[in-house]
Amino acid sequence: MSSGNDSQPQTFTKPAFGEKEATELVDRVFGLKVSWLRPLPSYDDQNFHVRVSRNKGAAEGADEYVLKITNSEDSREPDLIEAQTQAMMFLSAEGFPSATPYLTKDGNIMSLESGGTGPGNKKYMVRLLTYLPGTPVAKIATNTQLFYEIGKLAARLDKALSEKFHHPSAKSLHRGQFIWNLANVPLLDRYIYALGQNKYREVVEQVIEQFKGKVIPKLSSFRACINHGDLNDHNILVESSSASLENPQYRVSGILDFSDMSYGYYVFEVAIAIMYMMIESPDPLSVGGHVLAGFESVLPLTEEEKGALFLLVSGRFSQSLVIAAHTALQYPENKEYLMITAKTGWKHLMKMFEVGQEAVEKTWFETAKAYRNHAPA
Repeated sequence: MSSGNDSQPQTFTKPAFGEKEATELVDRVFGLKVSWLRPLPSYDDQNFHVRVSRNKGAAEGADEYVLKITNSEDSREPDLIEAQTQAMMFLSAEGFPSATPYLTKDGNIMSLESGGTGPGNKKYMVRLLTYLPGTPVAKIATNTQLFYEIGKLAARLDKALSEKFHHPSAKSLHRGQFIWNLANVPLLDRYIYALGQNKYREVVEQVIEQFKGKVIPKLSSFRACINHGDLNDHNILVESSSASLENPQYRVSGILDFSDMSYGYYVFEVAIAIMYMMIESPDPLSVGGHVLAGFESVLPLTEEEKGALFLLVSGRFSQSLVIAAHTALQYPENKEYLMITAKTGWKHLMKMFEVGQEAVEKTWFETAKAYRNHAPA
């Protein structure tokens, strides 16, 4: 859910390449012949699932890729895209299920290209990434084992990036006014008009004010790191690792979309993961404890971080819901995709405030504590 490096939710600059044009792009830039290609859903970039046909004697490699055409706004920040891509390559080398780029004919990881049917002569950064197998979490029946695994993944990923990723481009991940950084919940003030006047707006205004008073002053006490920033139910792919239909066991087979990476704090990542996993559960208020347990099996939270968790999860719900409403007003033709989270998001945010911070935290922290007493294998 990238949106440029400023405080605008979305300067809508989504590429509009046709399938024929995308096919020619793969041939011209990467020297590969496309056997078939189909569009993939996306927020503000354009993605295609591509299968290539290889000639006899051609170099070995994957046959399936994702052609990622970055929106023209983000394409003006090559250092940032470089950092995201280098991070993906680093994580893959560290054993994480992350995509890696297929090099252009010139030996580069990306190429700036013109095209599409949009207005003006805009340029778009183009990459060809390995296609990762698996099913998005959004399309399966989730369970507590999966929530635990996702929490553990979130901690391992941030820890690896923060302790070992030292590429020069990483400095571009300091994105002070980036609207999707969880520290920037107060920036929602300028977009809240999109909600109209109703009970939803009242709750979001409450979140923003509490966030300003209770979270912002404590940021300096949280442990800083690099965040993936968008471990949502569409960006995590899983495969079943057991034959049991009644109680399937899942393993993460793919981590997608690094376009929201930025410097933040460890507690941000677990809050974001909790929020998106709540979307996928019939018992949303219990989810946080299982995700938190997985995260804390790698990185236990401090008392200050735990104290902010409820408002951080509420803050991410507010970001997702307000920005989607704002963008849907501007671009109604993309409303269905933009409002995916809103279908259940409002219900969950309202329920959190109805039950109250103390009761929700009690559920989360007691569940996580039970794992520590009976740690899963």
